[in-house]
Amino acid sequence: MTAEPRIDGATDVASLPAPFVRWFSKRGWSPRAHQLELLSKADSGHSVLLIAPTGAGKTLAGFLPSMVDVTQRPKRRPGEAHRGIHTLYISPLKALAVDIQRNLETPVSEMGLPLTMETRTGDTPSHKRQRQKLNPPDILLTTPEQLALLIASREAEQLFADLRYVILDELHALVTSKRGHLLSLGIARLRRLAPGLQTVGLSATVAEPDELRRWLVSQEKAGAMSELISVEGGAKPEITILDSEERVPWSGHSARYAISDIYRAIGRHQTTLLFVNTRSQAELVFRELWRVNEDSLPIALHHGSLDVGQRRKVEKAMTANALRAVVATSTLDLGIDWGDVDLVVHIGAPKGASRLAQRIGRANHRMDEPSRAVLIPANRFEVLECRAALEANYLGAQDTPPLIDGGLDVLCQHVLGMACAGAFQADDLYLEVRQASPYANLDRETFERAIQFVATGGYALRSYERYARIRQTADGTWRLSHPSIAQQYRLNVGTIIEAPMLSVRLTRHKGRGANVRGGPVLGKIEESFLETMVAGDTFLFAGKVLRFEGIRENECFVSNAPGNDAKIPYYAGGKFPLSTYLADQVRGMLAEPERWQALPDQVSDWLRIQAEKSVLPRREDLLVETFPRGSRYYMVLYPFEGRLAHQTLGMLLTRRLERAKARPLGFVATDYALAVWSLRDMGRMFNTSELTLSSLFDEDMLGDDLEAWLAESWLLKRTFRNCALIAGLIEKRHPGKEKSGRQVTVSADLIYDVLRSHEPDHILLQATRSDAASGLLDVKRLAEMLSRIKGRIMHKRLERISPLAVPIMLEIGKEPVFGEAQDALLAEASDDLIKEAME
Repeated sequence: MTAEPRIDGATDVASLPAPFVRWFSKRGWSPRAHQLELLSKADSGHSVLLIAPTGAGKTLAGFLPSMVDVTQRPKRRPGEAHRGIHTLYISPLKALAVDIQRNLETPVSEMGLPLTMETRTGDTPSHKRQRQKLNPPDILLTTPEQLALLIASREAEQLFADLRYVILDELHALVTSKRGHLLSLGIARLRRLAPGLQTVGLSATVAEPDELRRWLVSQEKAGAMSELISVEGGAKPEITILDSEERVPWSGHSARYAISDIYRAIGRHQTTLLFVNTRSQAELVFRELWRVNEDSLPIALHHGSLDVGQRRKVEKAMTANALRAVVATSTLDLGIDWGDVDLVVHIGAPKGASRLAQRIGRANHRMDEPSRAVLIPANRFEVLECRAALEANYLGAQDTPPLIDGGLDVLCQHVLGMACAGAFQADDLYLEVRQASPYANLDRETFERAIQFVATGGYALRSYERYARIRQTADGTWRLSHPSIAQQYRLNVGTIIEAPMLSVRLTRHKGRGANVRGGPVLGKIEESFLETMVAGDTFLFAGKVLRFEGIRENECFVSNAPGNDAKIPYYAGGKFPLSTYLADQVRGMLAEPERWQALPDQVSDWLRIQAEKSVLPRREDLLVETFPRGSRYYMVLYPFEGRLAHQTLGMLLTRRLERAKARPLGFVATDYALAVWSLRDMGRMFNTSELTLSSLFDEDMLGDDLEAWLAESWLLKRTFRNCALIAGLIEKRHPGKEKSGRQVTVSADLIYDVLRSHEPDHILLQATRSDAASGLLDVKRLAEMLSRIKGRIMHKRLERISPLAVPIMLEIGKEPVFGEAQDALLAEASDDLIKEAME
């Protein structure tokens, strides 16, 4: 448990029960004012949102009402039935739940409190989970998915009858996704099972507190909000951007150029936490650090695909301060107190000011001492983004995404879960669902469509018995069609749709088939990646170079490969989108030369030469450059709206350019820019008014052009597949067997085609379009950009490539070669482009 030293404004500890007074006194501490204020508000029956900086003791504050209440309740008499759960703690990460239990055990043990605590995650053995239903602990630390399973069980009413508190840690990370929608519905059910339920939300980074305050309480009274406690202060972090003597790459994401600098930083600190944005970056950085690890420093790797045993081993070593560095993805983002971390290294741009603040908070987990962090930009545009994120952090700016309405596919899953718990009346369930903030505006017609979907699969599928999962009885209640439906629900619950994965098992034997013998499981890898490989291919995973031996059932067999070079890298894991706040700040930095003095010389020189050779756009403008190169003509634009929005824009622009007879050949998009190349001179077409920029970038491209593209695109099918899995229309897992990724995709594609032809207003097609607009397509952000640039497009026709265009031009036609060979090719290509652009 993080120490709570006495500070100004601390409140008298005497207001606490005697065991707590003695514990604080023995340690020479006083509770912080906000901890006792939260206790007071909870005692008065209020739900509370606590916003406080890292190290302010949020965890102890959140649990204090529970610990005090459990201490003061009457002891259970001999022969009395087991009590239900008193407090639920819900975390976005399994590792965080485990860490919090470990931190709480110290004060609970030292105070001799009569309470029990246990975790319940996907890693908890099934026999322990079953026992928890029969003999539950006082405090259960769990995840949103496990809550969904618990409330869907027949024991839910007894299990939660005594529930007093629900503590929601890192609330900002829970509420912005479909996991948050499912969790909000789960809490709405808990309020019915335990009418006196109170919630406590804990968060360090919040852009709009009132949204979370509404989320924490029932919306039976529209607009109701929880109490708010906001803690100011905390030492400002000390953040620097690496100014390496090496040349900052023009493009790419590996940051390999900075490995020596990173290794020296690790050597100067006690424990360093290195954050990257993808699993591929984690594997590469880990491998490169060990390549230069002349001092044999203990450096570990942690990401979600690694075997749980390996992850727990790393976490235990971190807690014991036995490691000098850990390379991690978002699996260690939130709230975890890992020993004496005194430096955070962020490799690659953070993509959001709030995300950076969250990750930096993992260092020096104390409120009154500064966290220290170093940002490592992987390319030149990332230098600008890192600078913008650093300035945002010092200003205290937050850019957590706004909350959205609850997903209809999630609603359908919840309806089935409630039928698993017992028969229900539609009127009662509708009122219950509307208490959840994401569903507060749900109309009755849409709710009935969700019910009918679970009952029939929809109009086009109603003749298939397999989609009839609930039925209405004579008294109007809805019940499961068959008891086996409940088992299938339990196997498929949740909203996290991962790519189909195969276990990776290490073997000493070369070859395929009967000769392959199993060894330890290293983790899981996407099925689609492994299916592209042939026996003998080598790839990087779990910090090792592995040789692919073959696939048998749901396992991939590998052996240790000789040497240090992998033929095929393991590139997987999602990339974060660039936040709108940071995009705006980067545009502002380009437009204000006085801010360039804070940038490394090689980057500020790049911008100055761009201003001389071409032009730099004003903050609200869109710069469009056109130039010839070789036998092609290029158009490069710089919206800075993120890769997803740029990819959608690229698809729509190429369709329009095709109609205008510009003969486009292709496009490439990054977070910062978009390049289109063609056989005709687009710059000349603009200058002669054969094609106008205003018509090319007209907002009407989001009408018929978008619909026409979507009709022939795989993107909607991909999105539909995820919605169908969440809603339960397609089940990946069945008792005793599991569908392959290919089987799931084929099933989804067939149903999608049927629904598009025969029931275009199906509830899952509605959910699919909504998801695509805010997810893979980012249509909302693209629409805002098109509106912003109306009448503000700057066209610069050039005779040759500009300095600003070099990074995205290097993305065109990259050779599928990796490692040092790729670096050499990129260096050669960039040298030619740089010479052309800069001289």
